[in-house]
Amino acid sequence: MALLKVKFNQKKRVKLAQGLWLMNWFSVFAGILVFSMGLFLKIELRKRSEVMDNSESHFVPNSLILMGILSCAFNGFAGKICYDSLDPTKFAKWKPLLKPYLALCCVFNMLIFFVALICFLMRGSLDSTLAQGLKNGMKFYRDTDTPGRCFMKKTIDMLQIEFKCCGNNGYKDWFEIQWISNRYLDFSSKEVKDRIKSNVDGRYLVDGVPFSCCNPSSPRPCIQYQVTNNSAHYSYDYQTEELNLWRRGCREALLNYYSGMMSSMGAVILLVWLFEMSVMVGLRLLHTSLESIANPEDPECESEGWVLENSLKDTFKSALENLKKLGKFNQVEAGAEGAEGEEGGKTPAITTVS
Repeated sequence: MALLKVKFNQKKRVKLAQGLWLMNWFSVFAGILVFSMGLFLKIELRKRSEVMDNSESHFVPNSLILMGILSCAFNGFAGKICYDSLDPTKFAKWKPLLKPYLALCCVFNMLIFFVALICFLMRGSLDSTLAQGLKNGMKFYRDTDTPGRCFMKKTIDMLQIEFKCCGNNGYKDWFEIQWISNRYLDFSSKEVKDRIKSNVDGRYLVDGVPFSCCNPSSPRPCIQYQVTNNSAHYSYDYQTEELNLWRRGCREALLNYYSGMMSSMGAVILLVWLFEMSVMVGLRLLHTSLESIANPEDPECESEGWVLENSLKDTFKSALENLKKLGKFNQVEAGAEGAEGEEGGKTPAITTVS
């Protein structure tokens, strides 16, 4: 029994073709939207590529851009087929291409669904990318005189100001690295010498943070240095009092920003996928309804359209049987080639009688 079997007359076929033509052009605009989302996400990721460890995060925007281009191409082609299906003479040239085209549509829709899932599942990979990238970026914060790294201080400062964050996981991350350049340190000072000597790696570590960690909404002037020294500030307790520094780490801030953006895009792509699936089903019904016309010379006669010629169970069984036959055929061919090789390798024994 055919799946989703529907009876059509000429009026219904015309309405289906016209509706599909309109839906395909809506899908073209949806493809442009997907392409634009991918381009926007790629630009947003490139803005902060200095604090990302690798280029894996660009897989999602690249996939969206590709899906957008393919969607425009596929749906533009389908729109032409639906328009020509109103004229039997024009539709005749598309008949041999419809089955391969529908097979490609199935593959395309599976890819769209896969990209939508990736948008939701990319958070874990993005988390590790940001964690390592921010860690490296903070190490290079002081290298304002080093070619290729002189921009990192500005990048980190602008990032902390824009996203209202501090450090990788929190403001205490700055205590573990030397973020003040050596050119601004007085090495004749006893305090500087003692701090450098007290560190195994010879780094100048302080319990302070860059100015960009300061929260301008705090009524108290920013306590940027000696953050953990209660006696250095009047009426201050860093453990109980809410600091006038951003509490949230930049990894969390960026992760929430990008994962929220990707989740929204994933939801949009799922809607596009559902729309594309409905277009593909409609195109299949149009194809089968035109193919099953009993008398091509009488376009007004009734016909039947379906999505699958047999039930889903029978279609699955048939596909499995075809795969098994293909496997057996390959085994037979391999066995025949082996037998030919053995025969060719034998050398006839020659006996001489004297």
